[in-house]
Amino acid sequence: MPGVPPARYAYLGPEGTFTEQALRTLPAAARADLQPCATVTLALDAVRGGEADGAVVPIENSVEGSVPVTLDELATGEPLMITREMTVPIAFSLLARHGVRLDDVRRVATHPHAAAQTRRWCALHLPRAEVLHTTSTAHAAAVLTDTAPAWDAAISAPVAADHYRLSTLATGIGDNAGALTRFVLVSRPGPPPPPTGRDKTSIVAFMREDHPGALLEILEQLTMRGVNMTRIESRPTGAALGNYCFSLDVEGHVDDARVGEALMGLRRVCADVRFLGSYERHDGVAPVIRAGTSDREFADATAWLARLRDGA
Repeated sequence: MPGVPPARYAYLGPEGTFTEQALRTLPAAARADLQPCATVTLALDAVRGGEADGAVVPIENSVEGSVPVTLDELATGEPLMITREMTVPIAFSLLARHGVRLDDVRRVATHPHAAAQTRRWCALHLPRAEVLHTTSTAHAAAVLTDTAPAWDAAISAPVAADHYRLSTLATGIGDNAGALTRFVLVSRPGPPPPPTGRDKTSIVAFMREDHPGALLEILEQLTMRGVNMTRIESRPTGAALGNYCFSLDVEGHVDDARVGEALMGLRRVCADVRFLGSYERHDGVAPVIRAGTSDREFADATAWLARLRDGA
């Protein structure tokens, strides 16, 4: 719209990362100011500080699991909220300066997750090469443009070859053909997107104390209300050894009665509960609503209790 400044999105950079690829799937990204950041922390801090309207960061990989720094940043500090998720198929290429051949590669750099997903390929095709870890796959490619690069090749997203004008020595080098990475769009807290019927809710639950059954108490708040959990991970709070919080994804929206009731239950048994947002699932899968856990049945039970209290 005329006179309306473009949206500003931070993302895990530099240019040419899978995170940028995920960001560019957002319709608003075509008109937005895209701001690459060196780390997930800097990308999220740009939102907290008002330098960006939102940030896209990786949160989970189908091979390597969750991204710890993203989980920890969302669990601590000034609250942020997830408003959208998206997935990107992960296909790696081996990139080098023009003139470098596969037999010339003695040092290859990439992000640790990418290294894990290409371990078998490297053992077979680069048996004499040392694999170095960097902050991102794109950074590994960007260093190859230096006058005297610290390594001979980079395992990176295919798009980085165009960004940095590099030669592609091999494509599709991942060990897992169906690998996906899930990314989230994070913004400052506000009303969540409206329910779609195909939603997910993310929270962080903090234990009051370490005692037998502490995790069971958390899980019971979900199961007794028919809320299906799609992910749970324990993360240290940093306060003391044995002091953990739990990062969870559950099916449903905060506006759903069963999810709202579960959150209230967690609020009662936990030291704290951080709401990270309700948003549409990337796969569009709707949850199976068990008998007794629909909004109508929760409303009917509430009305029944009200009649009892009124003596009706």
